[in-house]
Amino acid sequence: MNYRSFVYFFFALVLVSSLSNCAKRGRPTGGPQDTLAPQYIRSSPENYTTNFNAKEIRIYFDEYIKLDNPQQQIIFSPPINPRPVIGPMGLPRKYISLEINDTLQPNTTYTINFGKSIVDNNENNPLPYFKYVFSTGDHLDSLQIRGSVKDAFEKDTEEYISVLLYEINEAYTDSIPYKELPIYIGYTQDSTTTFTIENMKAGKYRVIAMKDNNSNYLFEPNVDKIGFLEDTLVLPSENALDITIFKEQLDFKVTNIKQNGAQKILLGYEGLLAENFEASALNASSDFTSRFTEDIEKDTIYLWYAPKQELDSLVFEVKQDLYRDTLMTRLKELYKDTLTFTALPQGKINFYEKFQLQANVPITKVDSSKISILNKDSLSVAFTTNFLKNKNTLELDFAKAEDDKYAITVLPEAFTDYFDRTNDTLSYRVSSPKLSDLGTLRINLSNLQEAPVIVELIENKKIIQRKTLLSIEENSVFFESLKPAKYKVRFIFDTNQNERWDTGSFLKKIQPEEIRYFPTEIEVRANWDVVERFSL
Repeated sequence: MNYRSFVYFFFALVLVSSLSNCAKRGRPTGGPQDTLAPQYIRSSPENYTTNFNAKEIRIYFDEYIKLDNPQQQIIFSPPINPRPVIGPMGLPRKYISLEINDTLQPNTTYTINFGKSIVDNNENNPLPYFKYVFSTGDHLDSLQIRGSVKDAFEKDTEEYISVLLYEINEAYTDSIPYKELPIYIGYTQDSTTTFTIENMKAGKYRVIAMKDNNSNYLFEPNVDKIGFLEDTLVLPSENALDITIFKEQLDFKVTNIKQNGAQKILLGYEGLLAENFEASALNASSDFTSRFTEDIEKDTIYLWYAPKQELDSLVFEVKQDLYRDTLMTRLKELYKDTLTFTALPQGKINFYEKFQLQANVPITKVDSSKISILNKDSLSVAFTTNFLKNKNTLELDFAKAEDDKYAITVLPEAFTDYFDRTNDTLSYRVSSPKLSDLGTLRINLSNLQEAPVIVELIENKKIIQRKTLLSIEENSVFFESLKPAKYKVRFIFDTNQNERWDTGSFLKKIQPEEIRYFPTEIEVRANWDVVERFSL
């Protein structure tokens, strides 16, 4: 190949390579991810138009958008029937269209709430709670309400709480929030718990707030939190509204039943388990007996029974208070649970803690003479026992010395289980801390107006210590032997004096018991005595 031929060949090769690269199509890579919501540009007719008589509304944005679940998310106030035809429902566009096929009411202000339906085409970034307002008359309704929402139980309230208004008329009942859409909608702002609802007309309204987890504007007690204004709202009104949301206690109900082992039935439930719960086998042998244990972490009951039933299935009648149901579970050959124990705490035990042994099979007999505790000098340590039957747990309570070690020994036959089996030798070791490794916390109180008040010290959502102020004369609460950490302090006003917090009920018009939190986390350090002040 001569020089000229080589040059021609070289340039031809470069040209082909260039054309090949130009022909390759692909998505550009790199660059930051789009996190910005679509932005409203304009609409036709313009937002907040009066004397409205158009048959179509178009709302334009700065990028391609699509609608996410528009049938649930987009609400027309007052309702328009038939519902306007909404687009885009297929390909993304830079606008939303609404075709109105109804004769609108005269001299009426309409609000179209888009909820979280408007998202961009690429990353689904939402434009939350955009609204379009127009009036068929010569003015817009100008009444408004303002207020705030707080969580009854948690220190911090979640974002985007819906505030829903229902007109009180001859058709209103308290069941409406469960099955019908509200007439007006508002939302708490991103970084605050305040809300404003505008363009309202005079009238009487029921006001509720809701953490609407399914985004359908209907109250579903199993997933949603709710709060309500006790009094009827009469507009116009200048009063700020304060609403407390709470998770209702569901009515007791057994939700599932299944065999979980040999002679062991699992019963899942919702609601609050009471002492009068019963489960009776309807088709078992005459010598059938049973025993319950509760799962510490789940809403689950285990029903253990004897003797073994030569049946294909067992049928149970379950009841608690007014609840009744008949349930069936099929039986099959499964292994019987072996007897095992879980010890808590493990490693370190604080001065206020009790040592616990939890069995996985119901315990029918405890022989505490076969249990011993020795300290690091091999001296016997006195202890008391308490057996928690439903939790199937034995508590050992004993005095702990500073920086000591304890060997806990459980000899064979200390425990007898439901199937007449006994334990082998069990050995555990725990140690107590140095006082210099711990701190204390005292909170001096003022303005305590009612009692009793339950005071809970919380670390990472776990209750570490719990105290009760029995009278308004008590002016401080003291927590000792605290490991270094940051703690929250919760004050529960135990109005019905049942030693626990009680939630509310929308249908029964019961507000939850009041809870107040110390405003900041309190840091406790080793060998420190922390003193704080708090006005209740």
